Amino acid sequence: MTGRDLYLRLLSYVKPYRRQFIAALIAMALLAATEPLLPYFLKPMLDGTFVDKDPDIIRLTPIYIAVLFLIRGTMIFVSRAAFEWVAGKVVMDLRRQMFERILTLPTAYFDAVSTGNLINKVTYNVHQVSEASTKVITVLVKDTIIVVGLLAYMIYLNWLLTTIMFVVLPIIGLVVTLLAKRLRRISRELQETMGHMTHVLEESARGHKVIKVFAGQAYEQGRFDRLANWVRRYHFKNTIAGVADVPVVELAAALMLWVLIYVGTHDTIAGGLTVGGFVSLLVAGGLIFKPIKSLTRVNQALQRGLAAAESVFELTDHPPEPDLGTRRLEQVQGRLSLQSVVFRYPTAERDALVDINFEVEPGETVALVGRSGGGKTTVAALIPRFYSPTGGTIFLDGEDIQELTLDSLRANLSYVGQESVLFDDTVAANIAYGAGREVSHEEIVQAAGDAHALEFIERLPQGFETIIGEDGVRLSGGQRQRLAIARALIKDAPVLLLDEATSALDTESERNVQAALERLTENRTTLVIAHRLSTVKHADRILVLKEGRIVEQGRHDDLLGLGGEYTELCQHQLGAEPIS
Repeated sequence: MTGRDLYLRLLSYVKPYRRQFIAALIAMALLAATEPLLPYFLKPMLDGTFVDKDPDIIRLTPIYIAVLFLIRGTMIFVSRAAFEWVAGKVVMDLRRQMFERILTLPTAYFDAVSTGNLINKVTYNVHQVSEASTKVITVLVKDTIIVVGLLAYMIYLNWLLTTIMFVVLPIIGLVVTLLAKRLRRISRELQETMGHMTHVLEESARGHKVIKVFAGQAYEQGRFDRLANWVRRYHFKNTIAGVADVPVVELAAALMLWVLIYVGTHDTIAGGLTVGGFVSLLVAGGLIFKPIKSLTRVNQALQRGLAAAESVFELTDHPPEPDLGTRRLEQVQGRLSLQSVVFRYPTAERDALVDINFEVEPGETVALVGRSGGGKTTVAALIPRFYSPTGGTIFLDGEDIQELTLDSLRANLSYVGQESVLFDDTVAANIAYGAGREVSHEEIVQAAGDAHALEFIERLPQGFETIIGEDGVRLSGGQRQRLAIARALIKDAPVLLLDEATSALDTESERNVQAALERLTENRTTLVIAHRLSTVKHADRILVLKEGRIVEQGRHDDLLGLGGEYTELCQHQLGAEPIS
């Protein structure tokens, strides 16, 4: 996308607030229009006071100047307030659009892009965009009017002298053009590096316990320092590129003023300028360089904003997870069927699943076991359509899940994982999160009781209104799992996915969670992914996966009798827990 296309797209975000934006532009234009009046009043004031001693001019000129500055102050306030309001609205709209897209991005996107980079786009890059969409126009409108107004007044005073002064302007334009591409490239690299630095910061905060235990402080400090130094370097390069044109502008200003003073003293060129006229021309020439410098420096904000816009629009334009289904499920029984399912991750060299075939009857509990990397979690990820199979078909109640709308499919699924994701909110809010509707306090209490969570919730400082911290950090592992089970219970979905829901717990916590799971799995089609085989020995059927294939299936006792892969898995755990 070209810089022009990017900028026009940015301006489309200003369009809903065009009335406030136009009001700001008008105020800015009026402010700019008053700039040439300053040297304009100097000529009659100097000629009328020091030369002609005109009493009317002596009395009225200070009043005119006072009124002029009052108007300027009012216009500055109005324009800045309006532009700031519009800029805030643009930032909010962009952030809302970005967050809305984040909520619908496919799982593969999160596999490829770090959380830190996403945070950086929403927090840092979007501010650069707002500068390009409002600040740049502010400068262009105000300073262009000032330059044109002062230039017109100078030509009015003496066109020949003014023309001689401004022969150096094309040089300034050439320098600005040459710096534009470099500014865009440096700004893009700065924003990407900021994203990497944010990612390291986010990882270090989340993994602070691991860092402390494994003495990783020096390593993490080194990672952060390297990125912080690159951020510093890119900031410095950006600043240098942004002010590289300043010496050229200053030199041009010096040359122009020298021309004005030297040549203006010659009567043939000065054309009979009075003292007031000459001073007025000199002041106008001095005033004109501030807006010229602003117009050259605005290129820095523009290129920084365009680079940020590329990053922001890359996120907002990324296609959401495909939802081409048109059918909706009603009265779901929970019959789940996988037929010849094959799956390969986008960057993998081999299939993660090969010819997977099995069926789960309504109310049946089927367990998936196997060594790490066997494909258990991949099977669970295909059912909610976090990924789509490379080949084969998955059916729910005889309906191809690809033909179902995502909300219809997922409304009938519930999930409890090994690391339960909880939100930094109250206990009640975390339980009610699974309902997808307004729920009463009685329903929340009932779900907590069924999940064996009521006993510890009542001991919390504010009970159900206790804030549990990020990811439930103020709770134990078993308590977090029981809250996740209560959340799944209140949803009351006919199909349940359990991904190693007890593997990270101690024996007592596992006993409590297992009791809650028994309540949760009643009359539900349940797919259990298990590491601890003792937790699945009572499953209706166990499927053993190895290298993406189902190599054995049956009940616990039957599989032990085969003396195959399942028996070998059990023998590995004999020293840790009873299996038979």
